[in-house]
Amino acid sequence: MAVSTDSSSNWDEFVDVVVVGSGGGIAGAYTAAREGLSVALLEGSDKFGGTTAFSGGGGMWFPCNPVLRRAGADDTIEEALTYFHAVVGDRTPRELQDAYVRGGARLIEYLEQDQEEGAFAFKVLPWPDYFGAAPGARPDGMRHIVARALPADALGPYADRVRGPLDNERLGAPAPELLTGGRALIGRFLAALNRFPAAAVHLDSPLTDLVVQGGSVTGVVVQRHGERVRIGARRGVLLAAGGFEQNANMRKAFGVPGRVEDTMGAPGNDGAAHRAAIRIGAATDLMDQAWWSPGLTHPDGRSTFSLWFTGGIFVDSDGRRFVNESGPYDRLGRTVVDQIDSGAIKLPFWMIYDDREGEIPPVKSTSVSMVAAERYRDAGLWRSADTLAELAAIIGVPPAHLVATVTRFNELATGGVDRDFGRGDEAYDRTFTGGASPLVPIDQPPYHAAAFGLSDLGTKGGLRTDTDARVLDAEGRPIPGLYAAGNTMAAVSGTVYPGGGNPIGASMLFSHLAALHMAGRTTPH
Repeated sequence: MAVSTDSSSNWDEFVDVVVVGSGGGIAGAYTAAREGLSVALLEGSDKFGGTTAFSGGGGMWFPCNPVLRRAGADDTIEEALTYFHAVVGDRTPRELQDAYVRGGARLIEYLEQDQEEGAFAFKVLPWPDYFGAAPGARPDGMRHIVARALPADALGPYADRVRGPLDNERLGAPAPELLTGGRALIGRFLAALNRFPAAAVHLDSPLTDLVVQGGSVTGVVVQRHGERVRIGARRGVLLAAGGFEQNANMRKAFGVPGRVEDTMGAPGNDGAAHRAAIRIGAATDLMDQAWWSPGLTHPDGRSTFSLWFTGGIFVDSDGRRFVNESGPYDRLGRTVVDQIDSGAIKLPFWMIYDDREGEIPPVKSTSVSMVAAERYRDAGLWRSADTLAELAAIIGVPPAHLVATVTRFNELATGGVDRDFGRGDEAYDRTFTGGASPLVPIDQPPYHAAAFGLSDLGTKGGLRTDTDARVLDAEGRPIPGLYAAGNTMAAVSGTVYPGGGNPIGASMLFSHLAALHMAGRTTPH
């Protein structure tokens, strides 16, 4: 690809590649810099990492990658494709799905070839696929890897500039000096990027507009520390600025269920990149979709992404059970959305549990730590009674229904098979029980109820792209100079969540592919 120049005096700065967003986008910035291009990485907030840095695991769903191979995984790309196609269907282009499934292993190979010893280090974190009954599913979880921990001081001047964890940002807890999970993944990319003199990183630089000249995107306008800055891009602009989950107006306009207050998305994810691209004719898809989950409601009124339930059942507004409580969080969240749409649930809905673990709900991961129990009681979020009938009256559901629901569940738990909702039938259901049945009777009074809402990990609707992450217009033609990845890109997985590490994995991969394309590198798909 020939290097072009722009003699316009209107540019304040000029680089080969502009990357907007420092979550998954940081993989694109690193790739461009490693390929010899000059890069400007722009982050709209005061910290790097976006929603990726909030992820406790920071996993990537990359079948057959070298880390898994060294650990003895016997998977094949053909099996992984069979699985992905089966669960995603034709909701997204088959060639896009193939590019993701095939490309992850090559990205890890690329990263492990970095000449700086130990720059990128990963380990296997087995995490079963989220549709365990689908053909090609891996119940052993051997498609999922995470970054190894990294000391914050390895980032030099940016040691305290990686976003998260959530307890730091929402509860004021000190940020750990050891970066783990998504923070470690971002930290490793940031440390590697800092080795390239032609790569500049800028915080507090939100996108305002895309610049189009002669039908091509040639740069961006940002507000850097409040000052308007025009940055030209010879090779292209990559938009990887997250979703629009923090924008209540956009959520309403596109029909995304849930509230801004209950999202786990990074604070700056307001859809500015989406809007800028739409203004110049970019096509969109999946704009009513998000990565959903049930969320324990806290005294501040916010419901946070929750999983790892060691007991309890969920009931609807009629006091009846409605879901496999141990299922993958997005599938569970989508069921909640359906129940809300049908009128069967009015938020909050309730988890019913007994006293075998005390008053605290049997929820081991709530993204933001629980605070003192009395604050939940005082807010009316945790309620208790000596009998199920009394508890039903307190939470406003028919006593006879709740008693019958728990009686039925206890019978199923005693038998060890959930004939109603299949709890425990798939490998993921038993992830947090060491393979044991997740069916735990509710029979030790007093009885408790905890309020839940609908949370999300961000929106997943965005700009339509091809397999090189080039943004498409309404006619399906690439818009020259414009690329997208992460939650700014319409999710390759369509309306489903195939497995843990799919959002972050796809974000990293398509950012990488965009940068390779801008560098003139052809990649097999």
